[in-house]
Amino acid sequence: MPAEQRPSDDRPRPFRPRNPLVIGLLGGVAAGKSAVAGFFARRGICHVDADALARDAAKDPAVLAAVAAAFGPGAVRDGAMDRQAIGRAVFADPQQRHRLEAILHPPVLARIDALLAAAKARGDSVLLDAPLLLETGLDARCDVLVFVAASADVRAARAATRGWPAHELDRREAAQTPLATKQARADYTVHNDGSLAATEQQVASLLDTLAARH
Repeated sequence: MPAEQRPSDDRPRPFRPRNPLVIGLLGGVAAGKSAVAGFFARRGICHVDADALARDAAKDPAVLAAVAAAFGPGAVRDGAMDRQAIGRAVFADPQQRHRLEAILHPPVLARIDALLAAAKARGDSVLLDAPLLLETGLDARCDVLVFVAASADVRAARAATRGWPAHELDRREAAQTPLATKQARADYTVHNDGSLAATEQQVASLLDTLAARH
């Protein structure tokens, strides 16, 4: 994996197109979407992170009760979801994954819609960062879709730094829309195999293009 360089510390100018945009972020597991999202946020774009919203939703007592009812009392320990136990269940069985999504997705989607409405009222653009963007139909809320591309070798190396066991990346990716489909749906691609500085420059160029067009 190429050595990464720190991006510039200079604060870039805010992204202010004539019409605020909702930019949907697509990409494979361990493609570096979080780093790319950070570069969008540095331009003043509101980052709506579906994973963070799901973690918040998982603390709701009503959600915890539904999880315990669906997966057994061992799925909730000390007032929190046992993520390892739930993870083993949902990645091994698509039906179990759908049961969990049926519990978590409604409150997360409601919160996303509220955040999008608030941003629109302020005149702010949004980066919508959701692993299941296409699967949940959130792409319909987006004006532009951006795909974060990284080679299989680079993604595997990044996954290894997370301490994942062998084949964990493949198992997680199998639960999502195929990469080729995601890239075909995207309007733009950011290549994230190289340095962070190079990736940041691609994001800057993309935002300049979007500002000129919108």
